[in-house]
This record gives sequence, C-alpha cells and structure tokens, in this order.
Amino acid sequence: MSIRMRHYDHKTDYEAVGHFLNRIYQTDPPTNWLQPRWEYAHSHPSIDTENLGKFAIWDDDGEIVALVHYESKMGVNYVQLDPRYPRLKREMLEYASSQLVGDLRAGRGCVVFIDDSDSDFGIVASEMGFEPKSEHAEPTSRFDIPSALPAIRVPEGFRLQSLADEFDVKKIHRVMHRGFNHEGEPPEDEVEDRRRKLSAPNFRRDLTLVAVAPNGHYVSFCGMWPVVGSSACMVEPVATDPDYRRMGLATAVVLESIRRSAAEGATIAYVGSDQPFYLSMGFEICGSATPWWKPQKPAP
Repeated sequence: MSIRMRHYDHKTDYEAVGHFLNRIYQTDPPTNWLQPRWEYAHSHPSIDTENLGKFAIWDDDGEIVALVHYESKMGVNYVQLDPRYPRLKREMLEYASSQLVGDLRAGRGCVVFIDDSDSDFGIVASEMGFEPKSEHAEPTSRFDIPSALPAIRVPEGFRLQSLADEFDVKKIHRVMHRGFNHEGEPPEDEVEDRRRKLSAPNFRRDLTLVAVAPNGHYVSFCGMWPVVGSSACMVEPVATDPDYRRMGLATAVVLESIRRSAAEGATIAYVGSDQPFYLSMGFEICGSATPWWKPQKPAP
C-alpha cells in the first residue's frame, strides 16, 4: 500500500469524494457523513468556496481512504475515514489543528466532529489536546420503514405534491424563509441562492414533498435524498410556515417522502436531528458526533 496525503481539487475530487462516502457507508447507523450531506453542503450559498483547496485527502494507490474538511467555514471540521485505516486518525487531527483553523466564538482554533461510537478516535483527540464539547453534539435519528405506512392525511383544502409536479422557486423560498422563523416575506435577492440549494446532482424533485394551502402557497416542505447504492435515504431539510403548524402537515410531507423512497427500495430513513417532532412519528436516536475543540496557541 502507498498512502499519500494531498489537497482537495474541487473540479476533480468532488464526485470522487461522493463515491468514497457511498463506499464507506457500511454500518447502520453511519459513522461518516452520508453522501447527500456532502452534496447539500456544496450547494449551500454559505459555504466558503475560497478555501476548499485546504481540504486534505488521503489516497491509497489512488483510492480515497480519508478526508478532513469543513462544512461551511474554516475551523468547524469533519473527518471521514475508511474503517480499514485507523492509523490515519492522529495525522488527520494534526492536519485539522494546523491547517483548518478559524476564528470561532470560543476564540481562534479548531473544532473536529468525531463520531461518538469511535472511542479510539476520541482517545487520540484527547491525547492531542482536544476537549470534547458534548453539549453541542450532532445527533442522528433513524426510521425503519415498515412494509406499509399508514394512510397519510392532510386537512380539507390542502394537498400534497412533489416538486416534480410543480417547481416554483419563489414558493419554495417563501416556505423555507418563514419555516426557519424569519419574519415577513423573503428577500427577492435570495431566490437564486435558493435555486442553487435545489440544484445538487442527486437532488430528487419527485421525492421532495410540499403541502399546498388552499391559497396556493407552499406551507410545509420536506427534502429527501436517496443514498445511492444503498437502501437508505436522508431527510433534509424540513420546514413549516408558522401560520400552518400543528396541523399535521410536516408529518404528512415527511412520511409521504419516505413512502415514495420506500417504493424505490429504501428501508431506512435518516435525519440529523433528535427533535421530538421526528421521534413522535417513529424515528429513534441512533448516534451522535461530538465536536472536539483545540485552541490555537498564539505565535511567540
């Protein structure tokens, strides 16, 4: 074996990393990112595109076996590791703490999210001066899709439809803006950013559901991403207009998205949340990743 570290090249490595994440998704729950999260991060306008070349990739005879990267900005980092290569853990953390440093609320330094099931990774981090911040852990919940889902109902006058039935970016932008508790109507100059979020290569309009109110507005939204080459899918994002909450609409769009995914062979749905809303419909917490913090020492 000939392992080498190199810097990420977005033009040539973006799809290769996606294939790597699909290949190493071998366990339930996953201990690395699912590939759709990688896609979604790169379609999000908040990502720092200027520093993508600082991501680090480890190759073994041309095959990607490890990756250190941020999701949106320098300093808040993630590690993706082929389980056959545990010896790379220290080197990955050394790289992150020296090359992927940022100015964060706690000061200048580096955060690395490590899956809680990998106690060895945590031991290495602790030995290197990282400190766990468990109160900021990222949870994962899973839904074991039954062979038959119960009937999905919405209030009279409302209907469910997919983005394949109608793709109105302004309506999507409105429900996402209001659904994430921003007041008023959404800014017009953000519509193209919203379109970008819906343009990832594996984004499926036919699996993404909206609830439509009698006035024609989209009032609840559920994004759904198949994990290519597996029987899993990922829910991201979900939002409901505050004027239409507690009507069962969010549950309806999530379950209908899951039902359509199951028709294509999905048996598991994941969501990066432990909110009671998801648990009430049958999701169960299955894992989490803790951020480990290491401040950067000031230069002498």
